[in-house]
Parts: sequence; structure tokens; C-alpha cells
Amino acid sequence: MKKLIFFVFIFVFVYLSVAGTDDPYLWLEDVQGEKSLEWAKARNAESIKVLESVPGFKNAYKSILEILDSDKKIPYAKKYGKYLYNFWKDADHPRGIYRRTTIEEYRKDSPAWEVVLDFDELAKVENENWVYKGMQLLYPDYNRGLVNLSRGGSDATVVREFNVNKKEFVKDGFNLPEAKSIIQWIDDDTVFVGTNFGPESLTESGYPAIVKIWKRDTPLSAAKTILKGSKKSVYTYGARLFSENGNFDIIVEANTFF
Repeated sequence: MKKLIFFVFIFVFVYLSVAGTDDPYLWLEDVQGEKSLEWAKARNAESIKVLESVPGFKNAYKSILEILDSDKKIPYAKKYGKYLYNFWKDADHPRGIYRRTTIEEYRKDSPAWEVVLDFDELAKVENENWVYKGMQLLYPDYNRGLVNLSRGGSDATVVREFNVNKKEFVKDGFNLPEAKSIIQWIDDDTVFVGTNFGPESLTESGYPAIVKIWKRDTPLSAAKTILKGSKKSVYTYGARLFSENGNFDIIVEANTFF
């Protein structure tokens, strides 16, 4: 404990000593800058080299991969209406599938699952390195979804509206180009949206600083602003909380991720 306190003291002392001087690593604040990304890639390469040199690394890697690829994992699911939905990855589906089943089937040792969206197939057809980042279904029938697709696992995503029953993307539906967007359903024809609207619309972290209400069949540029947060905050967003006893909306401006 004494050692920990000592190192914390040293860290604070060094930080305060250099706080008033030019920071030689200030350029890393540009998290999407080419120089910052190349620096991160180089550090990752160094870390991988060190990890792979550790005795037993290859066996541990193989063992962990077998666990992650196993079809014996518990298929954790969320209930939406009459279905239980689950995102599943295994050796045959490395990018994953979004699927559903009934409660009756789920109680069986080997449930019959209905595939809603196959991300491996989608990546193949579109020749994109898609990584699934979430599906938000619309209460109360849950037939419409907002799918977040990331290129290679980036925080920035492409958002597309999806028809769950037809298992296809909605032509001319709610769609957003690649950005660190936050979009939430209000009703069938309305969403809260925060995305890259241009200069001053993002926080210093690259997330939405502005929350707007966007109506179906209107251009994104016509969305109405309801909150302008600080660029110093991490992000802002709007959301509707649904229930059988009525819905209510919240607007959040987050100072930190915690």
C-alpha cells in the first residue's frame, strides 16, 4: 500500500511539474489523425511481439479461441415481444449472426434458432469488414431495427434501418454515414439523432455534441436541434424509455464515460 501511495505521489508530482510546459505528446489528442493512428499501430505491434514471446502464449491463445468458438456457450438472450433475441459467434460465424427463438424453444437443450441477420454473409456480399455494434428494436412490435455496423471494429459506425420480419434493410429508411453516431427510436417515423453534422457538431472525443429530432422521409439536414452540449463533454444523446404505462424522453449530456 505504501508503494502504491508513493507511485501515485510521484505521478502527480511529475504531472504538475510538466503541466505548465509544452506537452511533446499533445499531437495524440488528434485521435483520428494519421500520425496518432500510426503511433498506435506501432505500439500495438510492439505489444503483440512481447505477448507472443511469453512461454505458453500459443497454447493459451488456442485454448481461449476454442472457448470463444465453442457452440456450448450459453446463448444469452433479450426478450422483445414474443421472441428471445441473441447475437451469436462461433467458428462457423466469426462475425456473428443475430437470431431469435421462442421461449418454448429456448427451454430446450437444442433450441431451433431463426437467423435474422448474418453478418458474415453481409460482409461477403458488400465486400466490407463489417463488425456488429448493436441492434436497437422498436417497441412495441419490434419489427424495425437500427443496425450499427463498424468497419473493422472502429467506434465510428454506419447506421441502417432493418425490417426484422422481412430480413432486409429498409430502402430509404433511417440511414447514417460512418460517424460516432447515437440514434434512438422515438416512434415509427421519428428518431433522436446525434452524428457528424459538420463543424462544431462533435465533442473533442468525436462523439455527438448536438441532439436533434429527425423525421422519416426528410433530409438529415432538416432535423430539429433540441440540445447543444459542450465540446468538452464526452457525448450527448436523446432516448425514449418505453413502457406499457407510458413513455418518457430523456436528454443526456455526459461529462465522462463514468
